[in-house]
Amino acid sequence: MRGTLYVVGTGPGGPQQMTPEALDAVSKATEFFGYGPYLDRLSLRPDQTRIASDNREELDRAQAALARSASGVDVCVVSGGDPGVFAMAAAVCEAIDAGPPEWRDLDLVVTPGVTAMLAVAARIGAPLGHDFCAISLSDNLKPWEVITRRLRLVAEAGLVIALYNPISKARPWQLGQAFDILRTVLPASTPVIFGRAAGRPDERMTVMPLAEADPAVADMATCVVIGSALTRIIARPGRPDLVYTPRFISGESQ
Repeated sequence: MRGTLYVVGTGPGGPQQMTPEALDAVSKATEFFGYGPYLDRLSLRPDQTRIASDNREELDRAQAALARSASGVDVCVVSGGDPGVFAMAAAVCEAIDAGPPEWRDLDLVVTPGVTAMLAVAARIGAPLGHDFCAISLSDNLKPWEVITRRLRLVAEAGLVIALYNPISKARPWQLGQAFDILRTVLPASTPVIFGRAAGRPDERMTVMPLAEADPAVADMATCVVIGSALTRIIARPGRPDLVYTPRFISGESQ
């Protein structure tokens, strides 16, 4: 008898941002594989076991979870945010693709979650109100030249850009270089949103024009959203500004 493999996302961090579907999956599983801080967000029962691993061990984690599920255990693989956005659902699929035939016959349930760019957008207004894309600045799994080319092309196409994995101790320079590339395409006044820890007690939302965007404002808990040439700021005296991208484009403008 084979078990079920659930892949869930905890949302950006606030407990209210975890979906009922994900919570239901958590209630059914007995073993939990994930990065330690993500597992810490779950309230597990005494009969549920956590197996924590480093955040850079996604494929090994997926393979271990699949092996346990194939042996009859109901397993839950835990991500932050949405498990299908730069997270564990892709790692599980990669492991199935390259793994033994019996893994393809497992019951796999991926539950959608709230990813960081959606939580940040909700806090600040509606910057994703028109076409947008998400790009990870990490070059661990793709060349930096691919990232820079994509940044330039999507900025030229007029898309709002959500940047994941913007900066780390091992990659302190890439966000600044990304801003330099975007400054050659976008207006200096383009709003840049630094959305840190959306939904958590240490949440911080900072907005500044692209010309002044400072990489030091970001860390790995930050999702950086760069507006398009059409993105606007609504000043509200006594209240935080709203940032939004209009739904309509007229004529030949971006």
